[in-house]
Amino acid sequence: MSKDHDVPKKRFPLTLDQLTGRSERKRASAAPRLNSLQTATRNAAWHASETSSTPPIASASAATGPSAPVSPKPVSRPVAETRAVNSPLVSDAVRRAMVQRLSQQGIADPKVLAAMEAVPRHLFVEPGLASQAYIDASLPIGYHQTISQPYIVARMIEVMRDGIDGQMSRVLEIGTGCGYQAAVLSQLADQVYSIERIRPLHEQARNNLRALLIPNLRLHYGDGMLGFPQIAPFDGIILAAAGLEVPQALLDQMAVGGRLVAPVGAKNQVLRLIRRLKRNEWTTETLERCHFVPLRPGTFG
Repeated sequence: MSKDHDVPKKRFPLTLDQLTGRSERKRASAAPRLNSLQTATRNAAWHASETSSTPPIASASAATGPSAPVSPKPVSRPVAETRAVNSPLVSDAVRRAMVQRLSQQGIADPKVLAAMEAVPRHLFVEPGLASQAYIDASLPIGYHQTISQPYIVARMIEVMRDGIDGQMSRVLEIGTGCGYQAAVLSQLADQVYSIERIRPLHEQARNNLRALLIPNLRLHYGDGMLGFPQIAPFDGIILAAAGLEVPQALLDQMAVGGRLVAPVGAKNQVLRLIRRLKRNEWTTETLERCHFVPLRPGTFG
């Protein structure tokens, strides 16, 4: 779960013109502090008070363990079709503007851009922050964690997918947070497994994702530094928290030919791509600067 990635400080709330880059930033009141867990279900009810809802998009839900069945086929429907929202700051137009901005920032993979457009980010943040959901910044989700900014989510997934035309087979995410990145990954892989060490966030993500009814995503509460050896090997692994190095357990759970993308470092962090060439051979490439919350061992809560 990243913090801002070289993004100027912003004042909230922002206007539609500011979100789409058509005006100068203006000073306004600060975003409210989070005092409770947010869920997509609660957000949906909040939005429904202003608009009529549409039927759900699928008929499955997130589960918690490796024994839960996983759909063998990728999700084919757009998650964003869950419901219409009247607010211009969480509209389809604003989400498309976010995707256009990602393209201008260098995200070129059309499948990644389509996945970013499909997932309604505003359903993963507090209602009081929904109007800020599509700016290019991280937002607080509680427990000193954040929902990563759209650019870094798209960038990490694009790097992990580089050279793959279709769906990835099996992907592991370390650091579920509120579940947003996992939802995006579910559009691009046959099977997605996501681990969260903070139990309240794990439950929060389950609630968020239950409302979206995503069939090929499974959540697990546990120590992300240990990975998920029962399910390994993985074609792709993404870390949403930064350690001083990538845990060997995660390197061992990569499939040969697999790719791992992770922030590495303490105060000065960089994004790294690790490829597994052979059983005992990996290569490492440094990509760009970034800023994430720290990767920690064990579980909490």
